[in-house]
Amino acid sequence: MDFLLNDHNNLFILAVAVVSGLMLAWPALGRTRGGSSVSAAQAVQMINQRQAVVVDLRGADLYAAGHIAQARSLPLADLDQKAASLPRNKPLVLVCEQGRDSAKAAARLKALGHDEVVTLEGGLRGWVQAGLPITGKKA
Repeated sequence: MDFLLNDHNNLFILAVAVVSGLMLAWPALGRTRGGSSVSAAQAVQMINQRQAVVVDLRGADLYAAGHIAQARSLPLADLDQKAASLPRNKPLVLVCEQGRDSAKAAARLKALGHDEVVTLEGGLRGWVQAGLPITGKKA
């Protein structure tokens, strides 16, 4: 304790260490609130090995401009009304534009009784950046 009280520089070093630790832990804490997220490669494995259903939460215009093959269009605004149409016996991979809106949807679907719901890291942009194809893209 003397280390902290005798010198203001020591207190500053401790404060920097605590803030740095919190900044490192923040992304992991954010993921646990809305559920887990998966990389594009992990999503492909889930689709191929476990018949996961991809749910595109973007608006119809963005979906029409380009989406992951076999993805179901379910705009975020319609989630509560149409959640019952989603299968409960398969994992759900939620996709939005950049990966921000899907965490809210994942929490909502879990509250509605869907057990295995994950979000796609980086959303559709992350999928494209990983070099994976999309369909329906207008020329």
